[in-house]
Amino acid sequence: MINLYPTQIETISLHRVGNKNKSEGLFLSEEPFSLNDETTGLLKEYFFKPFREKEENYFKLVNDVDVEFNELYKIVSDIFADPESMHANSKKIAQHLFDQSNHPHIKSGEVYVAHLSNVMLDNVKTEAIGIFKSELKHDFLQFQEKGSNLDIVIQQGININKLDKGCLIFNINKEEGYKVLSVDSNRYDTKYWLENFLDVDALADENFYTKNYLKFCQNFAKDVVLPAEDKQQEVLFMNRAVNHFAKNDEFEETSFLNEVMENPELIPEFKHYKVEKGPKFSIEDVSNFDIANKAVSDARKKIKNVINLDTNIQIKLDFINPESAEKFVEKGWDEERQMYYYLVYFNKEEKS
Repeated sequence: MINLYPTQIETISLHRVGNKNKSEGLFLSEEPFSLNDETTGLLKEYFFKPFREKEENYFKLVNDVDVEFNELYKIVSDIFADPESMHANSKKIAQHLFDQSNHPHIKSGEVYVAHLSNVMLDNVKTEAIGIFKSELKHDFLQFQEKGSNLDIVIQQGININKLDKGCLIFNINKEEGYKVLSVDSNRYDTKYWLENFLDVDALADENFYTKNYLKFCQNFAKDVVLPAEDKQQEVLFMNRAVNHFAKNDEFEETSFLNEVMENPELIPEFKHYKVEKGPKFSIEDVSNFDIANKAVSDARKKIKNVINLDTNIQIKLDFINPESAEKFVEKGWDEERQMYYYLVYFNKEEKS
């Protein structure tokens, strides 16, 4: 889990990268940018806010031959080894980004390369290189006094509440290609940022396996539990699955199945489904791993505990312990109406 609140920007360099396809140039600043308290505060919020809000999907720098041939890997390694080389190497990063900027859809923009200290990653203090890009320009109004009147001046600038692209390369796991986080709010050119510029693959760590295994369970619930039983049991299965992850530090598949699968007949179905669909989630050979709490919390937020009925009624099963729905919600069949029904028990209505 990442904590960027204590992080400091040690140095930062600003450059502008155009689109080669449109014959736009590359502007490289001669000197690093001089920070003050005001710009430091604004830039930290601009750079770091997206990483606090999104899922922590980690990557690693790669190359078809060897990670040492990854362009960013070489540059970042030089910066970590010699922080004084930061500005000179920031120019190389901007040049590398410019070299990839040749698709008509890619927008020109400012590139910020920062050396960051006091980054807390899984409660370990480390350093990182931050690379950020602002692309979309927005109109905004400025006002100035003109004689006895107030005049409007229309200008263009960037919205510091929305970072277009960014990545953090942590000085951790160098031999494997470092640990990398990336954000991209403009999905039309994701390949350019992730594949061409960064050249990364998903990092198969505890966060990766926790997230993917729970996604696999969601698909199993939808494809197998729902057709075999009903929507209530689909929701209950996923809540039992998430609660199992939430209360354990390590995942062991046999223990998981024995606790979560109330219908033993579905266990062989689960194993067969894993053989068939497991490769899609990169968990086909995975049955033991450490559990990442942040990934569990993120998954819980995305699970819909809602039963939508064709009578325009929704039943929301809002609970932490799935036993509540099993004890207080019953499903039945009404012969007279020839319709299913849900019977809900309660003591009193809660005030909203």
